[in-house]
Amino acid sequence: MPHYDVLVVGAGPSGSWTAQRLARGGARVALVDGSHPREKPCGGGITGRALELVKTALDPSALSAVQISGATFSHQDRTASVDLTDDQSGYPPLVVAGRQEFDAALMRAAEAAGADVKSQRVTAIRREADAWIAETRGERLTASWIVGADGANSLVRRTVALPFARSDLSIATGYFVHGRSSREIVVAFENDPPGYLWSFPRPDHLAIGVCAQADRASSASLLDETRRWIVRHVGADAVLQRYSWPIPSLGEASLERDRPGGDRWMLIGDAAGLVDPITREGIFFALKSGDIAADALLSGSRAADTYVDRIRREIHGELLRAARIKARFFQPRFIALLMKALARSASIRAIMADLVAGRQSYEGLRRRLLQTFEWRLMLELFG
Repeated sequence: MPHYDVLVVGAGPSGSWTAQRLARGGARVALVDGSHPREKPCGGGITGRALELVKTALDPSALSAVQISGATFSHQDRTASVDLTDDQSGYPPLVVAGRQEFDAALMRAAEAAGADVKSQRVTAIRREADAWIAETRGERLTASWIVGADGANSLVRRTVALPFARSDLSIATGYFVHGRSSREIVVAFENDPPGYLWSFPRPDHLAIGVCAQADRASSASLLDETRRWIVRHVGADAVLQRYSWPIPSLGEASLERDRPGGDRWMLIGDAAGLVDPITREGIFFALKSGDIAADALLSGSRAADTYVDRIRREIHGELLRAARIKARFFQPRFIALLMKALARSASIRAIMADLVAGRQSYEGLRRRLLQTFEWRLMLELFG
């Protein structure tokens, strides 16, 4: 039975990218997951900055993805559109790919780099002296380090830390609408519960769903809301495939106390709660945390402390800013002001485009809003 340097549990974007980076750096890595690659209940939007992170292993042009040309926002009887075609990075601002294809490409990259990919589900994890023991139905794996990349319901997280409270989770639920596509995304802001509905076009279907905080809404009510929107905007004859999934949406207090690494363990991606609590975008943060984890493990010195310090500096800071303005952002009064500003102001449309594409940080948002002279909008969001 081989002993690995690192056991990565979960082969979504964060796990596969971490395994690829570690294997390329000379570590003995096992990447264990009995379900990936699979289609997942998310929009599937991949920003240019996320594509930049994986450019050494994945050719974006090889993905059968939709390059998004624009986004339409709506609230009650108002609509506004922003352009998403202008980008100077060499990558499109936003593409939408099927998660099965995107995740499979990253898994292949990990395997090509030398990671031992095992299509098995980890059923139990325990620590014995300086080794982690992971049990599957077919094998017993040992490693010096364990990395939890196994999502919001992470077994690794439940083993080394506390699971997420319901108040720190969102419900994402909706339908894949087969046989329809587009080149635009749609975001419809909702008042009750506070959140938004989205329609993201993939090559051969639409991913349409609604997201709200788990302690504020039920899956059944959100599905009813989504179906009504589909009937109004897509058609009553649409072929639907239902989905539902939890997404971490950590509040300020939870982010400040959460520690994503410890004695020979790390949590990355959704398992670490690294998701924008406003947009619920997590792919960039999944890949970024994988980079940081691999860098720390390959450095060989105080790896857990190094990882935690960098996550807090490079990711938690941005998520904390989003968490602090989240409640104000989804207030009907702010959304109404935002929709009016989008309709009349090219500067606000440019800011919104950059937020969607991941080019605008929350750190610089207040300053940039100030420069637009949209005083009421800025004061409503920041106080």
